[in-house]
Amino acid sequence: MSAGESLDEALLPDGGDRPHAAAALAAVRAYGPARLAADVARDVADLGLEHGPAGEAHPFTVDPVPRVLERAEWAEVAAGLDQRLRALEAFVADAHGRREAVRAGVLPAEVLDSNRHLTPGLPAPRRWIGMAGPDLVRGADGRLVVLEDNVRTPTLLAYALAARDLVAPRLGVQPSPAPVHEATRDAARRMLADATDLPDPVVAVLGDGPRSAVAWEIDRLGEVVGAPVVLPEQLTARGDDLLLPDGRRVDLLWRRTSEERLTGDDGRPNELGELLLAPLRAGTVTVVNAFGTGVADDKRTFPYVEDLVRFFLGEEPRLRSQPAYDLGDPAQCRAALDRLPELVLKPRSGSGGHGVLIGPRADTGQLERARAAVLAAPGEWIAQEPVALSTHPTVVDGALVPRHVDYRPYAFCADDGTTVLPGGFTRVSLAEGDLVVNASQGGGGKDTWVVG
Repeated sequence: MSAGESLDEALLPDGGDRPHAAAALAAVRAYGPARLAADVARDVADLGLEHGPAGEAHPFTVDPVPRVLERAEWAEVAAGLDQRLRALEAFVADAHGRREAVRAGVLPAEVLDSNRHLTPGLPAPRRWIGMAGPDLVRGADGRLVVLEDNVRTPTLLAYALAARDLVAPRLGVQPSPAPVHEATRDAARRMLADATDLPDPVVAVLGDGPRSAVAWEIDRLGEVVGAPVVLPEQLTARGDDLLLPDGRRVDLLWRRTSEERLTGDDGRPNELGELLLAPLRAGTVTVVNAFGTGVADDKRTFPYVEDLVRFFLGEEPRLRSQPAYDLGDPAQCRAALDRLPELVLKPRSGSGGHGVLIGPRADTGQLERARAAVLAAPGEWIAQEPVALSTHPTVVDGALVPRHVDYRPYAFCADDGTTVLPGGFTRVSLAEGDLVVNASQGGGGKDTWVVG
């Protein structure tokens, strides 16, 4: 989402290596970028590392040039993410309860009243947000800011773990990047254990099977937490109990389905609702991340998150949001439409980069169609200030070339606090000048190191 000139994450303006990235880049050049990319691609194929639903799945591109973050910066991101998640956890509970944030004027009541992710009538869980994977971007000023919060079903964690296995051992850089596998296993298991009061819950990972774009990942996450992966049709309802294929009653589901709601727009239970509403009401099953968490992840909530941090925590945000505007607010809508060619327009219910209009790159026809869509349903849109998305050296056709990147750190929430995994995942666009890094639109990923 362009605004000005992009900063390169690993190269200085004069073409020299940035000190924190120099060792990794030297190792890539010594290995040979073309050979390194070919070796990694071969192992991707051997792993069956794919993205996309059955019939459309394609090998996921792991770019072999790691993105390196300095530990001091990563620590600031981790602290900011912990703060942000504490505020969002409080907000989700408040949205399903007293709505003090609305009473105080922090955000309009209509933002909640029109939210499709509210789950009235269900008992509140011990914790709403178990795992988060926000999208961060770095602009021309060099600062990382949040573009989206992703507290419903953040994906690509298993791809990040695979990228570490495929890239770091080949390069052999010392000091080596902070380890992530054990940290992921421990944090994920602690998150699940603390989601319920039961001392030894029966846990399962709920997936979509071949319908999921990340079916490969869901199987790997089951291995990480030592739990079976099941599909909705494999579970049996018996009264208020939910039974696994082996007959055991399941106590805790780590939901990894693309469906994130229990009802459709008409209020009638969908497939998951038919299966889960009774045990959820009875309290015999706990789901992580909880249904209802999406109120914090709704795009119309995003423009108010910094104010929610101030309201619930009494603190200034340590991790800032990319400025955004709620077009359901008439004043913000008028101001945004006056600047439409300068802004990024996002549909409220969109995901994967679909439906996004980048004003500075849009033609007159696209802008007029977008204006008409906003005027027809302003509450279904937000606008954001554009950002000169940073670039990173990436192997394309055997050569190192700049490609746009974003950053997805992962956090797990448990009773002893928030664990932010060192590193995370860098998504990368593989086409020159393309600002869309989503895997569903052809993007790839990079191993992401924390050093120093």
